Amino acid sequence: MSTDVTAKTPAPAPPGKSGSASGENLLQLMLDGLRRNMRQYGMLIALGLIVALFAVWTDGDLLLPRNVSNLVLQNSYVLILAIGMMLVIIAGHIDLSVGSVTAFVGAFAAVLTVQHDVSWPIAVALSLAVGAGAGAAQGFLIAYLGIPSFIVTLAGMLVFRGFTEILLEGQTLGPFPSGLQKIGNGFLPEVGPETNYHNITLLLGLALIVFVVLQEVRDRGRQQEFSLEVLPRNLFLLKLVSIVAAILVVTMLLASYKGAPIVLLILGGLVVGYGYLMRNSIFGRHIYAIGGNLPAAKLSGVKDKKVTFLVFLNMGALAALAGLAIAARLNAASPKAGLNYELEAIASAFIGGASMSGGVGTVLGAIIGGLVLGVLNNGMNLLSVGSDWQQVIKGLALLAAVGFDVWNKRKSGS
Repeated sequence: MSTDVTAKTPAPAPPGKSGSASGENLLQLMLDGLRRNMRQYGMLIALGLIVALFAVWTDGDLLLPRNVSNLVLQNSYVLILAIGMMLVIIAGHIDLSVGSVTAFVGAFAAVLTVQHDVSWPIAVALSLAVGAGAGAAQGFLIAYLGIPSFIVTLAGMLVFRGFTEILLEGQTLGPFPSGLQKIGNGFLPEVGPETNYHNITLLLGLALIVFVVLQEVRDRGRQQEFSLEVLPRNLFLLKLVSIVAAILVVTMLLASYKGAPIVLLILGGLVVGYGYLMRNSIFGRHIYAIGGNLPAAKLSGVKDKKVTFLVFLNMGALAALAGLAIAARLNAASPKAGLNYELEAIASAFIGGASMSGGVGTVLGAIIGGLVLGVLNNGMNLLSVGSDWQQVIKGLALLAAVGFDVWNKRKSGS
């Protein structure tokens, strides 16, 4: 008895089904990639939405070239502080003194240049040294004497605010030399042929696009080399296109006004330098290690006291730089300068993805968090929103960012 077995071939898919299935798979891969990287890209998407909303609500005034330039100048000090604060929070600490150190360094620079006729380059160098010294003093108390950073920097906030008033004798002191003023208000000079745009700014923008694209491709290649998880190819291409478009838009806006502000170049150098430090250097990995798991870091041979000391020294130096930038922009030093700057820097870090428990965060995240606050401030000012409601909205934004961090941790844990 024989059995006739006939192989069944699958029926061909109806026309259009295979294309639609592959499209659905692609969409699913992109959504999965977004979910896995929501912590990294969530606030970047939020920043884009905030910019788009305020651009509509202000009838495009938010994206006028002059307003974009002012946005950079007005928020430069917050972004500088946010970089240093991100490192402090990643290491598992906090610094409440940065606003007072900012005011103190501005007062110190004013006394040197206005009252004692010290040349402004020497005054800048001495001011940075004073800020680094203030950070080192606090870092020593925290790292080597074991006093909690909250207590040390709270005391520093009071001490340096008092020193500021002593130096200025309760009065505003200015103006600064023109060279120093350019740090806070200056723009790159115009060179090259006569065009409708600022030539140097256009060249810098194109160079930045090339650098960012090459860096992203290189990082992706290294992750694949070590079999690490990477974004799906289409999502990675979408990310590159979005970054290039954003840089191009900002470049064209700045180039159609007065060009790139000098403080933007300083800020760009800080972002590139500190980004490399945290991603590629041993010191950066040690900062993540002591913030993520201090006992394990000690067992691994990490010199946690030295790392903590250097983190606070660095914070003091960046606070000094921010103090010079804001004093130069205002062209005067004031006893009331720097009020609540520490809160804005801390908020920028947390909105940008830092974790209360330490060990998490990026330099770019700090910049994104600072830009979120800056765009909120600028947009609400253009809409004539009162300062009372501005405080409420910024507080809710901070609460939402930290709430998202807690929710994301719980979801990842489950």
